[in-house]
Amino acid sequence: MPFLFSLLVIALMIGALIDIITRDNSQVKHLPKMVWIIIVILLPLIGSALWFAIGREYGDSGIPIPRMRRAERSSPQTDVRPAPPVDRRTTEEQIADLDREIEEWRLRQEIEKRRRDGEAPSGSVGSTS
Repeated sequence: MPFLFSLLVIALMIGALIDIITRDNSQVKHLPKMVWIIIVILLPLIGSALWFAIGREYGDSGIPIPRMRRAERSSPQTDVRPAPPVDRRTTEEQIADLDREIEEWRLRQEIEKRRRDGEAPSGSVGSTS
């Protein structure tokens, strides 16, 4: 009887190890795959039971989510999206740029207002005081 129990524990451990190794990282819960492998090897019965109870992702019906075969996976070229632009300026530099932009818009509005009022903008080259 102990021999049969040992065989069942070994079979359960091998099944858990195969399931861990072949499963996608997105379908592994709570711990990384390598940690699950170590737990199952060091504690075969408890580790395997924990893996099947809480470590793997199941579908809504309780059936494991099937993995896509290589032929079914979309090619990496179609999934490639351009990375969003990354602003490498510091917050202070961004605020300073915004302040300059606000000042520029304020000056443009002032120049437009003076042109509409019939005055030449102050600081222009041809004006004399």
